[in-house]
Amino acid sequence: MMIKPKIKKGDTVKILSGKDRGKTGKVLQVLPRQGKVVVENANMHTRFERPKKAREGGKKIEFSAGMPISKVMLIDSNSGTPTRIGYKFLENGNKQRVGKASGKAV
Repeated sequence: MMIKPKIKKGDTVKILSGKDRGKTGKVLQVLPRQGKVVVENANMHTRFERPKKAREGGKKIEFSAGMPISKVMLIDSNSGTPTRIGYKFLENGNKQRVGKASGKAV
């Protein structure tokens, strides 16, 4: 499922559903082929690693796993509220992301 994501790495997003609903966080990674984003301190999973040498303990590793792009919404930098994203072409031909609620550049 290849989606052209409107959310980019470094954006601040609000989680709309799931166990972390209502939390906000920074996007660490965008996975467009899977249609997922990795959000800082959200959707935490635990992985256990076996010991590499004898007489050494195993490790418990916690990490943020990917979540569907549809479950997050960009927070508008102008108003601080979640908003949908649109695009606008400038006079010089550049494409710019625009918050639908405020109509200003994100």
